[in-house]
Amino acid sequence: MLNKNKYNFDEKINRKGTNCAKYDGLKRYFGYEDLNPLWVADMDFKTPSFINDEIIKAAKNSTYGYSIDSDALYQSIISWQDKRHNWKIQQEDIYMINGVVPAYSACIEAYSDINDEVIVQTPVYPPLFKCIKANNRKVVINELKEENGYYTMDLKDLKSKITDKTKILCLCSPHNPVGRVWDKEELEELAEICIENNIMIVSDEIHSDVTFKKFTPLASISEKIANITITLNSAGKTFNIAGLNCAYAISKNKKILDKFKIIAQKREIHSINFFGYISTKAAYEDGAEFVDELKKYLQENILFTKSYLLKNCPNITFMLPEATYLLWLNFKMTSLKHEEIKNRLLTKSKVALNDGVSFSSNAKSYFRLNVALSKDALEEALADISKSFQ
Repeated sequence: MLNKNKYNFDEKINRKGTNCAKYDGLKRYFGYEDLNPLWVADMDFKTPSFINDEIIKAAKNSTYGYSIDSDALYQSIISWQDKRHNWKIQQEDIYMINGVVPAYSACIEAYSDINDEVIVQTPVYPPLFKCIKANNRKVVINELKEENGYYTMDLKDLKSKITDKTKILCLCSPHNPVGRVWDKEELEELAEICIENNIMIVSDEIHSDVTFKKFTPLASISEKIANITITLNSAGKTFNIAGLNCAYAISKNKKILDKFKIIAQKREIHSINFFGYISTKAAYEDGAEFVDELKKYLQENILFTKSYLLKNCPNITFMLPEATYLLWLNFKMTSLKHEEIKNRLLTKSKVALNDGVSFSSNAKSYFRLNVALSKDALEEALADISKSFQ
């Protein structure tokens, strides 16, 4: 039977020797070179041809000087957000930047003062902690509630943590690493607390296109919520172009966006890679079919992983994610200490996973697994993990 899909996600790609952090950085980050890398959040799939073709076309000019944004780039973002998420934005609401993490750091400087408090909902994307501390702000932990592997917001705890020094809440939506797509009602409750306490929300929505249920952009819910929100996004995760350093901030509140622009310009994070502009525009103009096929393949990989572990290594569990290609593996049933689990993964399974402790001090016995790779390669990795934890 012929494969009716346009994109071949089964193809194995050799990324070694390409200055690839995921592969060539193993020794630096894990202390070993002979590991199967299932960690950093990029995909072992080829960047789609409609992006590569535009990059090659641009490269034929043989000049790589300074570049500027274009109306067509903004229109591609506007159209994508409208068609995929029913979010109506305008060009004046968007500001281009060279990455979501640099933008996070800029937001913290823009909307708070030294020694102010910034709330994070853990376990969460590790660079957030660094961004807050590097700006001499205080990290306030609002731990997510977990019940049978499913995570929800602990809004009672959130309210108890708020003081007159609390200025920002960092929202990860969809959430990395637990894979939640927050329901509209959850977001409304959260936003209402922030509105009542005059707290800015910085909403990281970089995984919003790799979702398996309806995703609601926070700022799309209402005008009053949009008025306290700046959204950070990029095509990087969805289309495997993170290395081209192109992202964008969105806010309907001109004062909020203008504050951000001042800090972004001060930090010089508004100068975009020449190919970043080109790839982002191509992704949003021609990427709908690719994303639909990608999500189907990732879902198959996720379900395969669930079935494989249940059959071969039931003491490693995870809740099916509602978004992302990242699985939050729970090793508690192995009865091993965290460091023993980590050592066994590295020295016996020979796999590199993200250490759960980097996402939260309360995440011992958790490790994050990236399943954005070919099914054959995934099965090989799962076999190596299972043999070490049976």
